[in-house]
Amino acid sequence: MNSITLDISKALSFLSEGALTKYESAMLSASQALEAGTCAGNDFLGWLHLPSSISPEELDDIQATADLLRNECDVIVVAGIGGSYLGARAVIEALADSFEKTNILYAGNNISEDYLCELTAYLKDKRFGIINISKSGTTTETALSFRLLKQQCEAQRGKDMARKVIVAITDARKGAAREVATQEGYKTFVIPDDVGGRFSVLTPVGLLPIACAGFDIRALVAGAAQMEQHCTTAPCQDNIAMQYVAVRNALYASGKKVELLVNFHPKLHYIAEWWKQLYGESEGKDGKGLFPAACDFTTDLHSMGQYIQEGERLLFETVLSISQTRHTLHVPSDEQDLDGLNYLAGRRIDEVNKMAELGTQMAHVDGGVPNLRIVMPELNEQYIGQLFYFFEYACAVSGLVLGVNPFNQPGVEAYKRNMFHLLNKPGY
Repeated sequence: MNSITLDISKALSFLSEGALTKYESAMLSASQALEAGTCAGNDFLGWLHLPSSISPEELDDIQATADLLRNECDVIVVAGIGGSYLGARAVIEALADSFEKTNILYAGNNISEDYLCELTAYLKDKRFGIINISKSGTTTETALSFRLLKQQCEAQRGKDMARKVIVAITDARKGAAREVATQEGYKTFVIPDDVGGRFSVLTPVGLLPIACAGFDIRALVAGAAQMEQHCTTAPCQDNIAMQYVAVRNALYASGKKVELLVNFHPKLHYIAEWWKQLYGESEGKDGKGLFPAACDFTTDLHSMGQYIQEGERLLFETVLSISQTRHTLHVPSDEQDLDGLNYLAGRRIDEVNKMAELGTQMAHVDGGVPNLRIVMPELNEQYIGQLFYFFEYACAVSGLVLGVNPFNQPGVEAYKRNMFHLLNKPGY
């Protein structure tokens, strides 16, 4: 199959001989524990074979709901936070035209009064619908936004139409969101009990908004299924997820504390945001874990480039690269050549960008920054599906190799307890 690839050659010189092979036993044990369901967090392994188990009927149901919303709404607001919206937004932003607005807006991912006021004002003359994504229905950011949006939708479109254009993605049986959906008669989809939020992009949590934006969820799932087959069956030496796990853990053991996910394509910005949650929540616990950060190059080379080149040597880079762009644009010639760019005349913009990418890698490696490179043949649903599953599988194995439970997130409750106490919430 055509597939994403991983190049680790620019990291090997920073590692001692045998540094990678010593992880093979731990990675094999981790993969076996995932398959057997005996690892820490084994009640959250529903993502493991999710791509290959999604039925055509499930995809048809999601697509039919998306088609209804697209027909009845000018704008669809996705209410969710963290894993309940980042995966969908990552795919939509990657595939959408950079300057044509999509029909998808986002709420429930902050508590900004200005943001919500401006959103509700924008929606006043719009036929809008809502996808409310919350397992409990009580997550403050999402519940607050949904309360506002539900009332506005009912006031503008009437209760009957609101029931038609509000969809709940929530728990199968319990929780406030499930109760509201049952009472109001909303179309619902289930967040599987055994799939955590940051692994949920290939459930209705991600698939429905992506379909509503007009993108091919069948190709996305098919790409993920291809990578599932590779990651769960290929031996360590041929398995790109295992290679990624071994290199990043070996670099971490050698003193690198930050993994910087970088790209040279602005459409990949939210894929990096999704990746940051996936690895930050999965590995950052028990006083362990690489700090996941991201930069958009070449933009951030003009702000962060100095530190990356010559700052404290605590980081390594994983570069997301795209082989083929969608469009072709050449550098024009200019008679005066005051900007000195005529030496590029006639050459593609992407060639300039690719040389910036290679030149940056060379400079950073020379400056003491190990580099890994993940290459996508092109930016489409199939390869994004492959990339997502690759990162998910590697994250699970890496967390287990690190000795943490990659499927819980006890630390995220601390700020909530303090916030509830300060707001005098009953029980706090």
